[in-house]
Amino acid sequence: MTATASGATRSIAVFTVVFIIAALLLPFVGPFALSLARVRAHQEPDWSILLQLRLSRTWLGLLAGGALALAGVLFQAVHRDALATPYTLGISAGASLGAVVSIWLGWQHIGGLPAIWVAALAGSFAVLAVVVGGALQERRLSSFSLLLSGLAANSVCSALIIVIYGLVSETRSFSISRWLIGSLDAIHDPALGAFAGVVAISSGLVIRQAKSWNLMAVDPSWAATRGARVTRLTMSGYAAGSLLTAVTVALTGPIGFVGLVVPHLVRTRIGADHRVLMPCAFLGGGILLAACDALGRVVMAPSEVPAGAVMAILGGPYLVWVLRQRSVA
Repeated sequence: MTATASGATRSIAVFTVVFIIAALLLPFVGPFALSLARVRAHQEPDWSILLQLRLSRTWLGLLAGGALALAGVLFQAVHRDALATPYTLGISAGASLGAVVSIWLGWQHIGGLPAIWVAALAGSFAVLAVVVGGALQERRLSSFSLLLSGLAANSVCSALIIVIYGLVSETRSFSISRWLIGSLDAIHDPALGAFAGVVAISSGLVIRQAKSWNLMAVDPSWAATRGARVTRLTMSGYAAGSLLTAVTVALTGPIGFVGLVVPHLVRTRIGADHRVLMPCAFLGGGILLAACDALGRVVMAPSEVPAGAVMAILGGPYLVWVLRQRSVA
């Protein structure tokens, strides 16, 4: 094994170990401590709090953070810009609009599922269809056209959200505000299992194409001369990144900065080889978001700070620092 391969394996191993540690320890972090002895003895209320609230919430954070970070890597590779985010195509804005509409109309369930999840997914995919349709030229996708279409979709959806926000009652305006901040909540096992399945399959397919993404990140024309199917790869990248973003935002709301901060941090530490970058970014994103949620549970206990707010407080200054470094360079 070469030194480079050994370093890559070590990086993935370190992130994996920290990911597992976070999955085991973070459920015990909260406004009041859980007794390990009482949990092991299945004694109440510690056992129910851990099993029904903390575990699913932590695992949702690990999966959601990983999905957003991996989507960030994908969009940065496609656009060849380290400041691209999972929300570039307006997916988050579409999901937000769908969720806001469901809250405004008072929908509770659609097909046995929470209406806000279904509406958010429908909104995200509707916006994706419009954006891709507007950018598709002679069966080829233009990254520049996608970017412009995404910005337009963001603006339109944001304007509609503001209009609806002005029409709803005070109670529903609070629900809208909380959802738009982005947060993690305990969810039922079937929903968590379905989300885990979508994330696992999508992430696995994306990471299998890591060598091709190394070529695409340099230049699509150069990648084509090396045998990469550029159009198919671009389409699959947008589809996978959009799917990861859409299902995540539907469950958590629009949590920003994970897909920007984590890929950049990991890239500066271990390099730009997507065979290592992608799995490490996924693991690192999960660790960061789950840790932010745990921090939000205790920093102002017994009140909670939503994970989206904690992530914004950390990610905003980091983005300013990144921009400062780029301008200096």
